[in-house]
Amino acid sequence: MAKFLVMPKLGLTMTEGNIANWRKSEGDSVEMGEIIFDVETDKITKEFESTGAGVIRKILVSEGTVEVLKPIAIIGKADEDISALLAEAEKAVASSAAPAEPAAAVAQTKAAEASPQPAAGGRVKASARTKKIAADLNVDIALVPGTGPQGAITEKDVTEYAEKAKVAQPKISPTAAVIAEGLGVDPSHIQKAGRIMKDDVLRFKHDAELHKFADPQEFTKPMSAMRKIIASRMSASQETSATVNYNQRVDTTAMKLLRDELKSTAKITYTDILVKILAKVLLEFPLLNCSINGTDMITRNYVNIGVAVALPDGLIVPVVKYANKKNLGEISNEIKALAEKARSNELEADEITGGTFTLTNIGMFGMESFTPIINQPEVAILGINTIIDTPMVIDGQVVIKPMMNLSLTADHRVVDGSVAAAFVARLKEVIEKPGLLLL
Repeated sequence: MAKFLVMPKLGLTMTEGNIANWRKSEGDSVEMGEIIFDVETDKITKEFESTGAGVIRKILVSEGTVEVLKPIAIIGKADEDISALLAEAEKAVASSAAPAEPAAAVAQTKAAEASPQPAAGGRVKASARTKKIAADLNVDIALVPGTGPQGAITEKDVTEYAEKAKVAQPKISPTAAVIAEGLGVDPSHIQKAGRIMKDDVLRFKHDAELHKFADPQEFTKPMSAMRKIIASRMSASQETSATVNYNQRVDTTAMKLLRDELKSTAKITYTDILVKILAKVLLEFPLLNCSINGTDMITRNYVNIGVAVALPDGLIVPVVKYANKKNLGEISNEIKALAEKARSNELEADEITGGTFTLTNIGMFGMESFTPIINQPEVAILGINTIIDTPMVIDGQVVIKPMMNLSLTADHRVVDGSVAAAFVARLKEVIEKPGLLLL
């Protein structure tokens, strides 16, 4: 029996998906579980497996965004009557018909229809005398609007057009006119208030040649589903949160030593260590680990840390769930696994939701400071910058220390400056003395 294929709901928070690529065409046979199209949702792309076997009788939505559980195709037997399903689909489309054409567009269309047009075959309606007058005045008669019967061009039309063209001609010095003619420059294309001089012609010619040599091109392509979501969420975050930024320089000597000591047993990164530190410190500062729901604040006794992963087309934030309950090795392995799944487009929807705090590290690009944007509905995000060997005065002596800036953005609606400052100070303390993690 023929049935609809619908946009799947791939996660609890998913409300719509974008059909990115059909793998099958109308008339193709499909088997149960066979991949038939790709769907982009919430910054991930998933392959859609057919929920039935048969023939794709009709593709209702070839591309674009569709609400979850809405019909996108009809599958059934090759000779089966699908008229009832088609009628049902057409009824749904009719209920959301496109709005009427704007009045301005209608007026523009009518004006275009009313404009005089050359006769079929490019012939111009004008008498021989009118054409001769046009030739004498150096007027292209095909450009002259006709006011005579059935749009015919009259002698008066030609003379008035020539007079207007004469008035429109720019003022140009004799020398500039000679140079313009020699260089093949049309003075009417030179935009200048007042008289056109020799230098204006030469500059115009130079710019035209430069433009031709550079061969400038512009390319337009629609944003991917990931880019649209990033744009929407980042804009919404800036409009929602009352953000304040905090920067603190920390000494990473002890953290580097810890990482080097663990190299022989595990490939621990600075990000791994910082996630472990955050998982401890955030429990001491629950306001940095909370979220806002209307006028309510939601605090927690656990920490889910999102770790930003850069992809060719954008950014995605997989989440290390219950990081406060995991040791450094477990955190390290999970971050690596999530990052690999992100790069191979294998993340599940639940692996990028539920975060309570986000960490973003762009230190590998040499950044010394930046202002990260809060990942809603969280209230804070920590940016990690590059480590720089810096001269420091310690006990009256100048020593070189590996220093790194922490860049915290916090939502002042719930996180006061004193709380954010105390949080950053505590982070600095644990980063510089990671043995505190054992307490």
